[in-house]
Parts: sequence; structure tokens; C-alpha cells
Amino acid sequence: MERAISASDANQRFSELLREVAEGESFTVMSRGRAVARVLPVDRAREQRSIQHLLKFVAALPVRHAGNWSRDELYE
Repeated sequence: MERAISASDANQRFSELLREVAEGESFTVMSRGRAVARVLPVDRAREQRSIQHLLKFVAALPVRHAGNWSRDELYE
């Protein structure tokens, strides 16, 4: 269940808020009556899928050659 919390309360109780998020709670941070942010637990499975997707994308990129540079030439 997602709970609303003011930006001021979130700031003052940030460590406590993070402990609750680690236990599965979610929060909507409100500022002047408007939702401005969400704080929610990380979805580890989704994170791993995103990393795998990124690695596949990078592996499929064409190899580009910019010449034979030495380390010294790069940092001159």
C-alpha cells in the first residue's frame, strides 16, 4: 500500500522512510499538495532484466576503430 508523506516529513525521517521501503512499503512524496516523487522498493528481477537487455544491446553495437593511439598520445 502506498502512503503519502510531505516533503518536509520525508526529509526529517529519511532514514526511517528507507527502512520502511526496505520492508516493502511505498511512499508518494507531496509538496504543496502535489505529488512530486515516489519512493518504492527496487524490483531486483526487473533490474536484472534491464541489465541483461543493456548488455545484449552493447554487444550488438558495431566495433568502431579510431586508429592506433597510445596512452601517452591520449593524455598529451
